[in-house]
Amino acid sequence: QVQLVESGGGLVQAGGSLRLSCAVSGRTFNNYVMGWFRQAPGKEREFVAAITWNGGSTIGNSVKGRFTISRDNAKNTVYLQMNSLKPEDTAVYYCATDASRWVVRTTTNDYDYWGQGTQVTVSS
Repeated sequence: QVQLVESGGGLVQAGGSLRLSCAVSGRTFNNYVMGWFRQAPGKEREFVAAITWNGGSTIGNSVKGRFTISRDNAKNTVYLQMNSLKPEDTAVYYCATDASRWVVRTTTNDYDYWGQGTQVTVSS
């Protein structure tokens, strides 16, 4: 059974930082691309970032220059470092696995397993 568990969300003031973690079990972690998405109330789920098994990454345009993604294959964990946070970053953040190993994809349909999400709230 594949499980993804996110942690690290919370309330932060604008300009602050948070680091999200996503621990994966039940799958050979380093065989898959890992992604982060977010969903704000009343909006569609949005691509944030993704990383291949060997560290190649793609960052979404709305967070480029502020967010970075990394992974530790030995710990079966992917991270999202979020800096210079803005109120518009407020959302539930989800991690997900893609069956691809080499190619970063940015649509939700390409990802097969999802975590339960962690809330990030940025106050102005």
